[in-house]
Amino acid sequence: MLQCLSLTLLLLPVAHGQTDNAVFSGSNTFPTTGLPSTSIPNLGGDLAPTGTRFSYQSLTSTVTLSTGSLSGETALWASTIAVANGSATSTIAPSVTLSSSSTSFTLLQGSVRTTSPANGTSTGISTSTQTSAAAEPINTQPCNNYPELCTRKYSNVTEVAAHNSPFVTPNNAAANQALGVIDQLNDGIRMLQGQTHMVNNTLFYCHTSCDLLNAGTAESYFTDITRWVRRHPYDVVTLLIGNADLVNVNNYAALLQSSRLARYAYIPSEVPMGIDAWPTLSEMILTQKRVVIFMDYNANQTAVPYILDEFSYVWETPFSPTNRSFPCTQQRPPGLSTGDAQRRMYLVNHNLNTELTLAGTSILVVTVSLLNVTNNVTGPGSLGTHAAKKVVERWSRPPNFLLVDYYNVGAGSVFKVAAELNNVTYDRACCGTVPSRAISLRCNGGEGGIPAFALGLAMISAMMV
Repeated sequence: MLQCLSLTLLLLPVAHGQTDNAVFSGSNTFPTTGLPSTSIPNLGGDLAPTGTRFSYQSLTSTVTLSTGSLSGETALWASTIAVANGSATSTIAPSVTLSSSSTSFTLLQGSVRTTSPANGTSTGISTSTQTSAAAEPINTQPCNNYPELCTRKYSNVTEVAAHNSPFVTPNNAAANQALGVIDQLNDGIRMLQGQTHMVNNTLFYCHTSCDLLNAGTAESYFTDITRWVRRHPYDVVTLLIGNADLVNVNNYAALLQSSRLARYAYIPSEVPMGIDAWPTLSEMILTQKRVVIFMDYNANQTAVPYILDEFSYVWETPFSPTNRSFPCTQQRPPGLSTGDAQRRMYLVNHNLNTELTLAGTSILVVTVSLLNVTNNVTGPGSLGTHAAKKVVERWSRPPNFLLVDYYNVGAGSVFKVAAELNNVTYDRACCGTVPSRAISLRCNGGEGGIPAFALGLAMISAMMV
């Protein structure tokens, strides 16, 4: 809550108001299906069984959301207000008073640093749309770890995303990360992606099957994120929920509410929202609506406006790639025109996989032996070569999200790539402490015998150590 921030603030006009309970206006409606259902070949266990048919929403018109009230937390600020050094009080909106008595610094506004390579060209995200001769205060409060990002639009920033963020079981071949979600966020991950499954009316984060890798309940995972978000009021976090079982969106809404993560959820001003319509990070921070929640399938923004249909806003390159050349083509949603792709954000899948078949089931596992190459800044098949060069050349702008496995491998190399695309300098320590390795054949922590499929994966895990 902004009332609790004992800091000196430089406040900016907020262009996008949200409500906790948005009201759709006009006669437009959201079709549950638009494009024909599409069979995705060889999902490799990353999303759903091979051949599962998914429907993609096709929105033919724009729906404007009511700006409404911000429940007393903030309002639209009509002017920029700077609080002087020392003890001061500034009333900036009805029922909102901010006080400070500590050493002051400027927050969320200031000069924007631009960097260019020696050859005079830059592939990084645009840092400013206008210049001013007037001296600006210097921002010392980072937004998502960099002061320079505060004035950038959410859609004008590249962030590192943890592929299957919850799946950290040591020496389980189905794991995708070595460090838990709190370490991930502390190290700089700002998109958390993972696959969920419904088991006995409870949503779990599981990889392909909860017999193979069960990372716990979705509610517990959401609660961990909420605690981190509450302690870090100047960070914008994105959650990408994989709805592998096509569960009704209201099931997720209930958990987001009970975990209190929904209170921070951003609601777009219109649906779908173009790439230029997103607010800046500072605007999202000042309104404390700074968690963006996407769902890949079965979202319904009429029912739950803060769970956004991913593919109405973001497209992806081929997922779970086994090809070290990492194609730069647009894959999901299928049939998207180049013009429509340019008007949306996009996610680069850069996680190299090896396909295995056990007990008649196909699964893609991380190609661990090449992680140092895959996550590197330079070299064939590296994230730097793929995201910073090939993809930018193909689409004429940097990606918004870089989805990677074992982000800690490379000692921060994945964050260096993102920093280069953002025209900032990465100088943070990385990464958290990896837990000791121990093989466990009880892949789901449950009772009873070990499924043959899980046992096979455990054996492969032992050989990968």
